[in-house]
Amino acid sequence: MKIWYQSYVDYENGAGYWDELRKHLDAIIDPGTEIDIKGITPHDSYAHAIVEFRCAREVICNAVRAEREGYDAFIIGHFQDAGLYEARSVVDIPVLGMGEASMLHACQLGQRSGIVTINRRYIPWFHHQIGKYGLGERVTGVHAMDFEPGQILAAFGSDERLETVRALFEEQARPLVRDGVDVLIPGGGIPMLLFSQLQAHRVDGAPVINGIPIVVKLAEMAVKLRALTGLGVSRTSDFVKPPEEIIEEFMTHPKGL
Repeated sequence: MKIWYQSYVDYENGAGYWDELRKHLDAIIDPGTEIDIKGITPHDSYAHAIVEFRCAREVICNAVRAEREGYDAFIIGHFQDAGLYEARSVVDIPVLGMGEASMLHACQLGQRSGIVTINRRYIPWFHHQIGKYGLGERVTGVHAMDFEPGQILAAFGSDERLETVRALFEEQARPLVRDGVDVLIPGGGIPMLLFSQLQAHRVDGAPVINGIPIVVKLAEMAVKLRALTGLGVSRTSDFVKPPEEIIEEFMTHPKGL
């Protein structure tokens, strides 16, 4: 099994993160699974919807490339899931999104979940995701710390900075738990990987989930189910597949300035 793991950070701007991610992925994949980390340049360096939109276009093209290059599944390793539905509509291999996978799995661990993201500008985006996934009654709160995506990368390799981020996360998480949230979701692959160093991480009894192994294991399962039963996405509405010439037009004709 061969999986394309799409990061929204490139190695040049997130070498420490990539190196830790590589070790983490190697530790959680099944025997026989290969997983390749791919980045985006320019990387996702600023928390804003327009950056997500720019990255989403590259992600959709990369999903097509992954299928053409023989990958068995495509993972969007970015909590905002930008491009997820569109990528599913243009390829037949399974496409998994970290945000969607994390929220759905959280529903099995508690009745109500809450997200703590790294920056307030992501809050509206997360509420749109929650609505799109039909989880408005299950994911009931979104709070934020105050980082740009690149800033939190500095916490890797430093126990002191890890504790700083942990304290800031818990400061935003505790009010969610007091309001009835059962499960806490760090809103991003970077904080999830950072907190993977904290075994059985909880805040006031509420588990803090790591969506990286969740989305990887779901991708492995999706590949196995496709091989066993032919199971794939519905082509009746959201994921209707366009003709090949329309996909090729999208791949080859970005509009210039």
